[in-house]
Amino acid sequence: MEPVIETTDLLALDRQVCFALSIASRSVIGLYRPLLQPLGLTHPQYLAMLALWQHEPLSVKELGELLQLDPGTLSPLLKRLQALGYIHRERNSKDERALAVTLTPTGRQLRAEAEKIPPAIVARLGMDLDELQDLHQALMRVIAATRGTNGPEPQDP
Repeated sequence: MEPVIETTDLLALDRQVCFALSIASRSVIGLYRPLLQPLGLTHPQYLAMLALWQHEPLSVKELGELLQLDPGTLSPLLKRLQALGYIHRERNSKDERALAVTLTPTGRQLRAEAEKIPPAIVARLGMDLDELQDLHQALMRVIAATRGTNGPEPQDP
């Protein structure tokens, strides 16, 4: 009897981590859209507000590092949040080169409405909370691995 040799197509679309992450990301962000719309926020703006609710005040540089966004992407996003009346951007009195980002009273009050979003997302996903926490941990490991912070980078053969 001949041994069975399994062959798998390494390029099969449904086996690609990048494909699964891409579809999952778009799908989950799509669940947020109707919840964020009444707040006047896009998903990237929501992420900026989350960072500010947790860490305010932040410099634009610090916010960009937290969100992993470059200044060219972050600046227009912050301008729109300021136009909505949710944030202030002011020169840092200690360092004129740095812009400090702070919440307005309206931006702080928005947090109470935003607190309804995570439970609504969990309900819409219909997944067990433990399963979602495990997924979050796995994704954080993926993020760390892509940044080379999870041990040595693989060497070319």
